[in-house]
Amino acid sequence: MNNSSIYIILIFGILFSCKDNRTSKTETKTIYDVVFRENLAGTYEKWSTADNSFNYYYTYTDRGRGPEITEEITLNDQNFIVSDSITGVNYLKDSISENFTGKGGIASWKNPMSEDKGDFNSSQLYFRHDGSPAVYEILAQLLLKSEDKKISLYPEGDVELVDNFSITISDSTPVNLLMVKGLDMNPTYLWMQENEMIASISGNLHIIREDFKEFRKELKSIQDTYEDDYLIKISKELSHQVDKTIIKNVNVFSPEGTIVYNQDVFIDGKVIKSIKPSKGKILNGTAQVIDGTGKTLLPGMFDMHTHNTKFRGLLHLAGGVTSVRDLANNKQLNQLSGQFDKNEIIGPNIVTFSGIIDGSGPFANQRNVVDNLEEGLAEIQSYKDLDYDQIKLYSSIRPEWVKPLADKAHKLGMRVSGHIPAYMTASQAINQGYNEIQHMNMLFLNFMSDTIDTRTPLRFTMVANHGVDIDLKSKEYLDFVSLLKSKDILVDPTMAIFENMFVSQKGEPSPTYNKIMNRLPLIEQRAFYSGGLPKAGVQVALYKDSYSNMLNALYDLYKRGVSIVPGTDGLPGFLYHRELELYEKAGIPAAEVIKMATINSAKITGVSDSLGSIEVGKKADLILIDGNPLENISDIRRVEWTIKGGHLYFAEELYNKMGIKHFK
Repeated sequence: MNNSSIYIILIFGILFSCKDNRTSKTETKTIYDVVFRENLAGTYEKWSTADNSFNYYYTYTDRGRGPEITEEITLNDQNFIVSDSITGVNYLKDSISENFTGKGGIASWKNPMSEDKGDFNSSQLYFRHDGSPAVYEILAQLLLKSEDKKISLYPEGDVELVDNFSITISDSTPVNLLMVKGLDMNPTYLWMQENEMIASISGNLHIIREDFKEFRKELKSIQDTYEDDYLIKISKELSHQVDKTIIKNVNVFSPEGTIVYNQDVFIDGKVIKSIKPSKGKILNGTAQVIDGTGKTLLPGMFDMHTHNTKFRGLLHLAGGVTSVRDLANNKQLNQLSGQFDKNEIIGPNIVTFSGIIDGSGPFANQRNVVDNLEEGLAEIQSYKDLDYDQIKLYSSIRPEWVKPLADKAHKLGMRVSGHIPAYMTASQAINQGYNEIQHMNMLFLNFMSDTIDTRTPLRFTMVANHGVDIDLKSKEYLDFVSLLKSKDILVDPTMAIFENMFVSQKGEPSPTYNKIMNRLPLIEQRAFYSGGLPKAGVQVALYKDSYSNMLNALYDLYKRGVSIVPGTDGLPGFLYHRELELYEKAGIPAAEVIKMATINSAKITGVSDSLGSIEVGKKADLILIDGNPLENISDIRRVEWTIKGGHLYFAEELYNKMGIKHFK
């Protein structure tokens, strides 16, 4: 599961009937393929209904999820939206309905954030919350006509066209790649031919006009190069070399989970050379001095459930995360890890590589899908040959494959983790070779039935509806905990994503993100009003109670000695901070939470000899906190700077580059 998919669907778009004779269209429609994880997953269609009025249809599927949206837009003579009507379902299949009208100097709207009206001068672009990709092409057309390459959004916000690259593709067709900033934390890239969008490529989600589909991979390769150039430039701008440095009079988090006050920490390049009580004197006159008075020095933290991209590295470092496990990616992860390690692109240490394998079927993960056991065994060998450490099995794996796949991985010295395959229980998966389990819902499903199709959204809704009924004192539960302990099973609960799914309500700020929403760019803010899983009436309280019981289980597992690791499976940095807050909310002492995030995770990933604690001789992967997270766990959000691999990164500089406000 990757909640980042929910936000990706908002990022790119297309509008207008094409006036180029290459366009693939009927008399009234222009049609685009929607490709998700290299598979045709849906369609995007647009057609004119009257002068300056257009209709759109947009849908794709992702393991039983995915949007289906109808949108109607009317433009004024300057190409700004004066009417927008949206209906359908969002990525999580919750109903959506949004309306906007602007005329006579007044605009009125109803969307997930508000129902309101205000002054409107018809030269600002209304930016919908959750609709088809249409608005992005309208924006591109407006930016191309703008003298200063900027457009004001309505009711607030500004967007800028940073670059317009002229490119000739392999069949000699001229196209343009636009780089737009102001909507999201990462630049938005839009492919245009004259006045029409031909493609939008964002991570795993590609929208490509049908007559250009044979060039999709070529466009992606070209875009990758421009994206890399941009990130390499950022790394050069924002990486500050660490030589001899003294962090003066700082409070140091010890490997035992205590605070040692008023220490001088001396760093020489990448290594911690000494830690001594501060006496008010600088012993090395050639060293750079950083005043740490009243602040806390922590080891760099470990996010134990990530899916890395080149754009996410900045968020990890800005949030104080210097090391991560990657729990499902493509087979080019070594290349990305190398870019991070060389600081070519800013990013964390990837200390665990986990390859993913899923079985074929309508809900397959679509990365490394196998049709039979023999293919699965070959995939494990392929990952081992690439020096991967772990195998993650997904929901469409056939239950009878689990033991032979686990045996193969163990024979090669690899761990096995994952979702629980459909029609299995967690107990069965453990007894057949699992070493760890991802997501707290997979543990809760153990007490419901082995007939649940965990490939579908039932893996969420069953827990939301029945999680409150799980008795943490029952024999069934206690026997399961004994199994976890006897088999030394690691639990990767990803609690924050379930808070957003179960507790948030449509039209209200998600409690998972409400502390940081106002710091974020427009698109990120709007995504956090969607309400998670569809819920109404008695379900609102029921889902909240089920989530509370998940927190109860988290604390109970901790008390009973089950190994737990903090991970996000979502928005880097910010979601990690929330994960740690939720652990403390569940009852785990803050000092123990920080140990989980640092030294415990370093031990589990086998890197504690060099990372995870502040000790002489270890690597100087460190973060400075403005506050004391042992007294107030939320101070973990107040990262001033991060040191990783001999480079210092100021959080404020990293955030500013992504259009995010610093905590101050």
